[in-house]
Amino acid sequence: MAGRADSTVLAGARVVLPTGTVENGRVIVEGTRIAGSAHEGARTVDLTGHWVVPGFVDMHNHGGGGASFTSGTVDEVLTGVRTHREHGTTTLVASTVTGEMAFLAQRAGILSELVEQGDLAGIHFEGPFISPCRKGAHSEKLLRHPDPAEVRKLMDAAHGTAKMFTLATELPGGIESVRLLAEHGVIAAIGHTDATYEQTVEAIDAGATVATHLFNAMPPLAHREPGPIAALLEDERITVELIDDGTHLHPAALELAYHHAGAARVALITDAMDAAGFGDGQYQLGPLAVEVKDGVARLVEGGSIAGSTLTLDTAFRRAVTLDRIPVGDVVQSISANPARLLGVYDKVGSLEPGKDADLVVLDADFTLKGVMRKGDWVIEPHLG
Repeated sequence: MAGRADSTVLAGARVVLPTGTVENGRVIVEGTRIAGSAHEGARTVDLTGHWVVPGFVDMHNHGGGGASFTSGTVDEVLTGVRTHREHGTTTLVASTVTGEMAFLAQRAGILSELVEQGDLAGIHFEGPFISPCRKGAHSEKLLRHPDPAEVRKLMDAAHGTAKMFTLATELPGGIESVRLLAEHGVIAAIGHTDATYEQTVEAIDAGATVATHLFNAMPPLAHREPGPIAALLEDERITVELIDDGTHLHPAALELAYHHAGAARVALITDAMDAAGFGDGQYQLGPLAVEVKDGVARLVEGGSIAGSTLTLDTAFRRAVTLDRIPVGDVVQSISANPARLLGVYDKVGSLEPGKDADLVVLDADFTLKGVMRKGDWVIEPHLG
């Protein structure tokens, strides 16, 4: 854990820029930002044989390091943030799970303070406005229809830090809630839904822009009833979240999404829960008991997948080495696209002068070797 890299040149690496990959490139860091030129006497770090990519941006994450964003104390939330930061996620949105409205409003107040401090990039409410038919790891008895008045209560409780709501938009109040969110610049995401193709199209036309973990917690694609998957994949207004952990999606489904939507419309996420970066064992996801075994999280009762134990460095390496997605496309999906959706692309999501010095150093096998956030080494690369 080294300190501020006040004037540093990262040299010799393959640097992934919005315009493409630069061989033997360099990234100049001045204070907290990326600079266009180096001052005399700047320290040089030789990264020959490595990659430098933008810091990862995770817009759907429930916790890590043994800590829950849904129920943990402030210190526990920060533990989860640090855990993911050490795996390359320099910008992170905290996701909640279904709970009582009063409890969710209270959590929003706590998390909003961490957003104001710069530790989080916003809040994502996943539930309680979802379908009991596709509830996944959410408590059915706490689910409710997406009443716009209640959606507004949670928005207000978040004090302007709410970035996204996942909704089953086919439920009563769903379309009205989408319109409300769109009017206030908050992402309306379609997920945990039992919607038809036609109902999904209606929600997109109303202002929905994201598919929450596409394929998971929604009806499968069928030739006479294409359902939400076809509607979400075909519409250029929609960015599709994908969980590339080898459990949530078959590689062919991931390939289908990339082929049909294109890299510009994919956001790689973790949907991580407490066990990410921590290990197997017994956990709680909201009010529900979860067992993590061999890195796979499932509800104790019923066996539904309960989030993931994924970190984005693992997702990056898997996407490139196993799924054979071009590095530039993975960078777009894991950094630039979610940054744009969250409205922070002017600060993060790419390696450009003036932006925050958020970056990840990977070796030739795409294993994480270093992480910098706002000019500070979270993990300093030791290359000897």
